[in-house]
Amino acid sequence: MPKRIFLFILTNILVMVTVSVIVNLLGLNHYLTRYGMNWVALALFCGVWGMAGAFISLAMSRFIAKRAMGVQVIDPNSGHQLVLMVAGLCQKAGLPMPEVGIYQSPEINAFATGPTKKRSLVAVSSGLLQSMGRDEVEGVLAHEVSHIANGDMVTMTLIAGVVNAFAMFLSRVISYFVSLSVKEDMAYLVRIVLTIALDIFFSILGSIVVAAFSRAREFRADSGGATLAGREKMIAALESLKRNFEPVDHRGPALDTLKVAGKGGFMALFSTHPALDRRIAALRAQNA
Repeated sequence: MPKRIFLFILTNILVMVTVSVIVNLLGLNHYLTRYGMNWVALALFCGVWGMAGAFISLAMSRFIAKRAMGVQVIDPNSGHQLVLMVAGLCQKAGLPMPEVGIYQSPEINAFATGPTKKRSLVAVSSGLLQSMGRDEVEGVLAHEVSHIANGDMVTMTLIAGVVNAFAMFLSRVISYFVSLSVKEDMAYLVRIVLTIALDIFFSILGSIVVAAFSRAREFRADSGGATLAGREKMIAALESLKRNFEPVDHRGPALDTLKVAGKGGFMALFSTHPALDRRIAALRAQNA
């Protein structure tokens, strides 16, 4: 746990320092002048913070995933069953071979991550391997390979970056106009406090938008997985998850968008994955 916390803090510090340097070098942090708001500078400031932070995180995603989840990468020349399955699926999808690994966890899950199709990682939990048969495992792997084929890591990064940029822009615009309506000696404090509060509020709203996009691409990954491994294997994998799934591992919340199973109830609004029943029904409806 201390190692994971350290990695999380270090990653965020590196992202903040890097983006701060970029913003200062470009002179974008002076969007508020004595003459009022410089709208172009503000837009560029928010765009750099939103997009740069997202892409730096993407660039580090494979490294962070392996360290945070304790993924043991399998030797690609070992002849391991997982490596052979992924190799066959990638050949069908026309993809370069990703790294393949296993992480120790009772959680029945898997994820794919990485900055590009050539530098990606597919990892499965030990709990999944212990609970699923070969066909079901192949269905899960096909789903993850489909994520890579669809470029979902980059797509989600772009969406998150745009949403973050809009959230920052709106919070600063609103706080600026509100500060104009108070006494001059209170304007700075009002602007700072309101900006922080609105950043949090719009980030929450933004996470709902990002989650909605994520749920949509899960259906595409299921469809792609069915094409690669066969519809029955994909359905069998999801049905196995439905029978066994219980969210017991919280080491990698940043990877939730690339895992197999999601949440239900009210939290479904913030869930990155649709309900398993809906995903199974969608697959059964294909070519029905």
